[in-house]
Amino acid sequence: MSILIITEHDNQSLKPVTLNLVTAAQQIGGDIDLLVAGENAQAAAEAASAIAGVRKVIHADNAAYAHQLAENLSKLVVELADGYSHILAPGTTTGKNVAPRVAALLGVNQLSDISAVEAPDTFKRPIYAGNAIATVKSSDPVKVITVRGTAFDAAEATGGSANVEACGSVHQHADVSFVGEELAKSDRPELTAASVVISGGRGMGNGENFELLNKVADKLGAAVGASRAAVDAGFVPNDMQVGQTGKMVAPELYIAVGISGAIQHLAGMKDSKIIVAINKDEEAPIFQVADYGLVGDLFEAVPELESRL
Repeated sequence: MSILIITEHDNQSLKPVTLNLVTAAQQIGGDIDLLVAGENAQAAAEAASAIAGVRKVIHADNAAYAHQLAENLSKLVVELADGYSHILAPGTTTGKNVAPRVAALLGVNQLSDISAVEAPDTFKRPIYAGNAIATVKSSDPVKVITVRGTAFDAAEATGGSANVEACGSVHQHADVSFVGEELAKSDRPELTAASVVISGGRGMGNGENFELLNKVADKLGAAVGASRAAVDAGFVPNDMQVGQTGKMVAPELYIAVGISGAIQHLAGMKDSKIIVAINKDEEAPIFQVADYGLVGDLFEAVPELESRL
């Protein structure tokens, strides 16, 4: 068996989820190769080659792959697919955009969002917002899989010495081109990679009150997130949303403030190592998953927490 991992990067460095995918691949078994497709992404390719357990890195460097457009990247992956038993992509926006196209072009089914490996052809994946776990067995010759990164520990980022092989194949979709992007800028850690996350819900009342969470986050070096209810209410932008339709996070510490704990939100954060909840409703579902719960007014509790840190 051999496994091809589609890495996620910004052309300068690898996203941490790549390390989680390597761990998933190691549990499947077999040789592990990494694809780094980008523009001027030599640094990312070198970082990939240093990951422990990697056989080789395929480096496709061309302007067509600068922004990992799914229409271009999927055709490259299909070209490279021969000889691989498994193709893994992260369960991120990019991965969920590329993997279905790869599966369709190969004529196989895609396995989505796996959270455990039972055997090389058998995997577990959450369904119904994580309230049930399905065990799925695939008989396809090539298994195209998206992986829930938060379900697997990160592999060692150093210690490897894989060869980096250049790939000159260029796939440029005639009808698709990159126009531009607007990225949220923050001095805080990226939400999915932060070791501490503090999130606010509808109980925050309005967007200005998120400044209470920002003060705590500054002292903890934390990222700030939000529930869908807070995003839908217009308190904060949607790139802060944690949950089934937002970002999946699994930090060492997750602090939920004014969040009731709808199953869609729990699906995005219940893998956190320690969960702390602050809510004035003692019957709130969030307390069922919290390691520590404080029943009280967040407008009193959060400033006191901030003052004591």
